[in-house]
Amino acid sequence: MRFTYTRHSRTVMEERGLDTGWVERTILHPDQLEQDARDPTLLRAFTAIPERDGRVLCVVYRPEPDGCIIVTAFLDRRRRTT
Repeated sequence: MRFTYTRHSRTVMEERGLDTGWVERTILHPDQLEQDARDPTLLRAFTAIPERDGRVLCVVYRPEPDGCIIVTAFLDRRRRTT
């Protein structure tokens, strides 16, 4: 699978200290997957990140035939691990 990062996603990942490995792991093995409420062409993948004390990473991306385009990523304050 090919991962393409937008300029925005690279910027916010750096600012937020998010590793590309975490982002790609979240897309490949999400704990939960949802369609984006504002844009039906986007998906939101959620996974707990042990390296960040189990906080939940949300990755917003657009699926493509040969991979995906990562739009943004953030630690979701509203979601908690169980």
